Amino acid sequence: MIKEDRSIILRRKLVAASISGTIYAIILGFSIPNPFEDESFDSVLNYVYASIGMIPVYMMYSFPAIVTYGVLTSALSEKVGEFISIKSGNSNAELIISLALHMIFGLILLLFSLGAAVLYFVTDRILKRRNRNIKWYDALTSLSIPVLTWFVTMGTVWIMEL
Repeated sequence: MIKEDRSIILRRKLVAASISGTIYAIILGFSIPNPFEDESFDSVLNYVYASIGMIPVYMMYSFPAIVTYGVLTSALSEKVGEFISIKSGNSNAELIISLALHMIFGLILLLFSLGAAVLYFVTDRILKRRNRNIKWYDALTSLSIPVLTWFVTMGTVWIMEL
């Protein structure tokens, strides 16, 4: 097991938050396109419009939480898992402990946040496995993913309203 520098972990976590936060908002948008009314959609096009319209709303609420709470608890989970793995001599302990802690921290809002926590964990593990040295420029640039997604979906909503 290779110990990572805190700065490297933080940069990777920020990129994971940008990717998973965007994907999570899109999944929620298409899973729950109209959370406020029990409306059946008369066409697929209405369903898609409602879904696209909800993506920026979900993103406004979930993304800041994922970036702050998610990055901090994920870094903590990884460090605790790493510590237990080193102490026990079991390299698999880090993965199991980290996943368990992600899920425990993800239960703060029950199923909504648990889904985000698992998606974040998977995204972070994929980035970690790629073993690419993420620079601060890359981490900050990754924030353009949710920003661009927000503008594209809001632009689509505005165009649909015309």
